[in-house]
Amino acid sequence: MDFGVLSEFSMATILFCLFVAVVGGVVKGAIGFALPLILVSGISMVTDPKIAIAALLVSTLVTNVLQTFRAGTGPALASLKEFWRYVFAVCLFIFLSAQLVPLIPSRVFYFVLGIPVVGLSLIQLFGVQLTIAPRHRRKAEWGIGALSGSFGGFAGTWGPTTVLFLLAINTPKAKQMIVQGVVYGAGSVSLLTAHWQSGILNKETAPLSFAILPAALFGMWIGFRIQDRLDQALFKRITLVVLIIAGINLLRKGVMG
Repeated sequence: MDFGVLSEFSMATILFCLFVAVVGGVVKGAIGFALPLILVSGISMVTDPKIAIAALLVSTLVTNVLQTFRAGTGPALASLKEFWRYVFAVCLFIFLSAQLVPLIPSRVFYFVLGIPVVGLSLIQLFGVQLTIAPRHRRKAEWGIGALSGSFGGFAGTWGPTTVLFLLAINTPKAKQMIVQGVVYGAGSVSLLTAHWQSGILNKETAPLSFAILPAALFGMWIGFRIQDRLDQALFKRITLVVLIIAGINLLRKGVMG
């Protein structure tokens, strides 16, 4: 049986990838995002960034589907109906920008994503509330959705800008988790399809992507139990702290490559 790039990994490297997947799953289950960020950041420490992007694809898709329907089909469909513009823009720009990944240095996009994530999260963490007025929401959905999708196609993650958008329109915790699941689930399908087309996901990288899925699911199971105990204020604060940490790590990768 051909195990692709897994055959080239040492046991220590494989165990490290599984550990990263568990950690990412816990965070994903607790606050609804950051699994792709953690996977691409952690796994790219021991392998090529493009292999790390391929590694996150299957776990991202499956965990997002679980998150989408955790509260039932009705709330998921209602969220899709309400946020269809944002979802459409994300999916379209994920597919388009992913085709450029083999051609453009990843470190460029780590900077582009990391700087605004850290800056905007710090502003909110220190008490400055960013808001989007209802009259501007439709334009914001198209614009921020396109921006998020571009980040998703290039760096494999569209979570930080999506979370910042949902916080800016004061989305309640329970609803935010469902909306994030819908946006990430639809985007994950687009991302996986796009990277099958771009060649990032192939017979060499697919075994790694499937291999880390059980670890991510185990971590997500733990994270769901943590999420159920978080109140709204603590949830928002933890979300912002995770965004800052993730953003700083993106900037680190932009500097170090």
